[in-house]
Amino acid sequence: MEPVVLTDLIVVVLFVVLAFAILRSGTRIVPQQRAWVVERLGKFHRVLPAGFNLIAPFLDQVAYRFDLREMPTEVPAQVCISLDNTTLTVDGFLYLQITDAVKAAYGSSNPLVAATQLAQTSMRSEIGKLHLDQALSSRQMLNAAVATAVDEAAVNWGIKVLRYEIKDITPPSEILRAMELQITAEREKRAQIARSEGQRQQEINTSEGRRQQEINIADGRRQAEILRAEGEARAIELVAAASAEAIRTIAAAAVVDGGMQALQMQLAKDFIDRWANLAKQSTTMIVPADLGNIGAMVGTALSIVKDGSRIPPAPQTGSVPSTGGAATG
Repeated sequence: MEPVVLTDLIVVVLFVVLAFAILRSGTRIVPQQRAWVVERLGKFHRVLPAGFNLIAPFLDQVAYRFDLREMPTEVPAQVCISLDNTTLTVDGFLYLQITDAVKAAYGSSNPLVAATQLAQTSMRSEIGKLHLDQALSSRQMLNAAVATAVDEAAVNWGIKVLRYEIKDITPPSEILRAMELQITAEREKRAQIARSEGQRQQEINTSEGRRQQEINIADGRRQAEILRAEGEARAIELVAAASAEAIRTIAAAAVVDGGMQALQMQLAKDFIDRWANLAKQSTTMIVPADLGNIGAMVGTALSIVKDGSRIPPAPQTGSVPSTGGAATG
């Protein structure tokens, strides 16, 4: 190969390599959700959007590359002191997103570290406003307070704070043991209250049952007394009706022929039977002075039947003379 041809070939190759180098330095392909900051001669020039971009070769250079997606950043554990002087170890996650690539490039030398440090200082400040119990039960409030504080300061860094989440709050081991004892005591207290409530309800139910039992018994007795009284009243009515019917029958029989003699005979017989029974049932008795005059007494009874007159006064009673009889005992 002639020297001239070789020289021309070398020149062409050099020209192609130079053209490729110039083309490569003058084109940039930016991925989606990325922002590249271009500086021209050391000064901010523009931000390249996603896609194919052309820049001035050897004059422009990409100084910063930022990811515009949401970035979870771990906040290291730190010791915080609560309002009641209790130490707590707190860590968490900070969720950030770069919204302004220019401010992120020139507002802070390291915006992510700055946001993390601010989140730690904000958490210490918020924990210092609360007592231990409040700090342990107010995670949502602490998350919102830290996110708001970091977001206000991160505006100059081109960062948007989406949220902050506490990962863990760890009190000292002595506090944990005291909390466990407190929880155990509280559970025992609730158990005792539940048992006492159960016993109280049981006693109430028992007393209510006894009360209802007494009411039922009293009501049964009352119903029995009412029924018994009604039965006795009915029996008295029946006896009275039977007695009245017997009297009417005797009265009707007395006015017929021979009826008075039969009645006289019956009265005498009943009188003698009554006195005979009285002598059998008692060792001591009082008899009328004229006990031997049975006909007079029967006549008096018959006169009552005939005339319907009032019953005369009872005959005088006293001790029987020695000739007629005496009180026996």
